[in-house]
Amino acid sequence: MTTPADLARVLDRYLRTETFPLGVLRLGPGGQAPARAKRPLRDMGTRIAICQGISIARRYGWTVAMVPEDVACPVAKAVFGFEEPVEYYTEGNLAAGMYARDLPAGRRMEEALERCAPGELEGIAVGPLERIDREPETVLVYGNSAQVLRLVNAALWEEGGSLPSNFSGRADCSDIVLKAARTGRPQVILPCYGDRVFGMTADHEMAFTFPFSWAARIAEGLEQTHRAGVRYPIPQFLRFEPSFPPSYQKLESIWRSG
Repeated sequence: MTTPADLARVLDRYLRTETFPLGVLRLGPGGQAPARAKRPLRDMGTRIAICQGISIARRYGWTVAMVPEDVACPVAKAVFGFEEPVEYYTEGNLAAGMYARDLPAGRRMEEALERCAPGELEGIAVGPLERIDREPETVLVYGNSAQVLRLVNAALWEEGGSLPSNFSGRADCSDIVLKAARTGRPQVILPCYGDRVFGMTADHEMAFTFPFSWAARIAEGLEQTHRAGVRYPIPQFLRFEPSFPPSYQKLESIWRSG
């Protein structure tokens, strides 16, 4: 059986990501946060966005638990059911004029997001795989496109085919926490604008999620594809003779002519 710590070691060996791979937990009614989890308002003195909490976990190595009182982002409050999805939200006002041309387009953008019913969740917890105190629901890995490619390779090793994902460019916290958990399938995540502004996700970073039930499959897929020669860092073909400017070539011809 693959434990979170075992999986962390495999991911570190084959991917070498800059930040910690995380375990993600949805905390339902009565759910307990992991031991020693930090709460933003209580322990840091401020409310934050979900993407900030994720960045704190993956960059600092902390486990972070966020309940409604910790969350500042209005979109996240609506997505995770921490506040009622009032008409002003559902008719598209948050997206219209910023991400969408008008209210109907904005409404469709909100409808495209995975959302929770009010009261469905009491909170969200994220923490490094090797430090979180229980088996997570979802695994989250941030990396560059080549590292995410390796995870796609690993996910498809057993059954082949392709990996469907869809993107709205908004509220990637919804994709991260809810999509893999609800679909039971890995997902490629395109970090949203807020994740880049508030979570300070870099331009070169993407993310990948998969249910923890896939841990053994992902580990095997990484190992087997690595053994077959599909590796990270990506090996580059360097065994070729380079070409040079005419002046360099003339010097070579002088040498050859004696």
